[in-house]
Amino acid sequence: MTSNIVHHLKFFSQYPSRRRVVVTGLGVVSPLGTGTEVVWKSLLKGRCGIVSLTGEEYLKLPCRIAGVVPIEKVGKVAKAMSKANLKSMAPATCLALVATEEALLDANWLPEAGLDKEATGVAIGMGMVDLKDVCDTNEALKLGYNKVSPFFVPRILPNMAAGQISIKYGFRGPNHAVSTACATGAHSIGDASRFIRNGDADVMVCGGAESCISALAIAGFCRLRALSTSFNDEPTKASRPFDKKRDGFVMGEGAAVLVLEEYEHALRRNAKIYAEILGYGLSGDASHITAPREDGSGAILSMSRALRDSGIDKEQVTHINAHATSTPIGDGIESTAIRSLFGEHARKMLISSTKGAHGHLLGAAGNLESIFAVLSCYHGVIPPIINLEDPVDDLNYVAKEAKKWESDRRVALKNSFGFGGTNATLCIAQMNK
Repeated sequence: MTSNIVHHLKFFSQYPSRRRVVVTGLGVVSPLGTGTEVVWKSLLKGRCGIVSLTGEEYLKLPCRIAGVVPIEKVGKVAKAMSKANLKSMAPATCLALVATEEALLDANWLPEAGLDKEATGVAIGMGMVDLKDVCDTNEALKLGYNKVSPFFVPRILPNMAAGQISIKYGFRGPNHAVSTACATGAHSIGDASRFIRNGDADVMVCGGAESCISALAIAGFCRLRALSTSFNDEPTKASRPFDKKRDGFVMGEGAAVLVLEEYEHALRRNAKIYAEILGYGLSGDASHITAPREDGSGAILSMSRALRDSGIDKEQVTHINAHATSTPIGDGIESTAIRSLFGEHARKMLISSTKGAHGHLLGAAGNLESIFAVLSCYHGVIPPIINLEDPVDDLNYVAKEAKKWESDRRVALKNSFGFGGTNATLCIAQMNK
């Protein structure tokens, strides 16, 4: 099968002139902090935002660590997570609004004209709802029908982050919400890029948000044997992508939002351009609800389709921001897929996964890590995989320290794979005028 996929790469579709899609704004709320610049600097320094979970409800669980968003008493996140806001909105939606505000300010895109608002869309996804909210509401129902909040259903709908953003800013372009487990964030960006490419919008606010850390969620993932359980006393060492001692992923929370824009539209308003979205690939494993295909064929299809959509040769890719969640099965299969698709060129590429620093943000993972791929293209530096001490193979991993990325044109792939066998790959490149 691999040989057939590689064979098809030789026959890229010859597209007519099509609308180019660029990145003009970034916003981040993560376990490493709030604000793109703050988080990027922490990431490059090898810092870690994974902490111990306090509270009696976690004491008897096999996993007692997570990547938690730090909330200062006075700050944007604390304000967003006020009791008044949480009455009508899920925590993930509140975080998405904070990241969106930063991204729009960064892009300098706060349109007042009706036509501009009609040409701006929103694609914000969520992997799973807040299970604690569901449990608490069920307990409230036992006390009486009137104890159930009228905002309960809107709080748990996965599309409400996109809806609230659209309402707040008056954006009347496509209003879209993806929910594809851990591939949600990447699918949101890919779908948004196609909305722009196809002329459905000139600007898209896209990404994902997740805030579902609770005893029930931790217990559920533990029962799947998906979470790390060997590093409860050393939380900063628990998430270790591509390392032989990895024993599961670490749950994280946060939101990351990108402003995508049609290239000529960005030029006309003299916007800062971080990078270009060259292409987008999707695939399904059609194999198992949690485990990828052992031969990596699902990931190979996703990456090869992103390359075909980009119209570039695989040798032009010199960096992969991997999905690599630190699970015993998943990391090895992704490595197999990279080596199978790229052959000898695989050893020339710089491979990284940032989940060691912030954990796995589930539906907000692909978008957060896409921002890091965008910043790598923009700054020419790749953040390190922390805790990588004994790699699974001899690929060119960026371990422990950040590394300069030198290339004629910096081109990266960003992989995201989700439960259910859903896969997404984005091709992101340094801006080439």
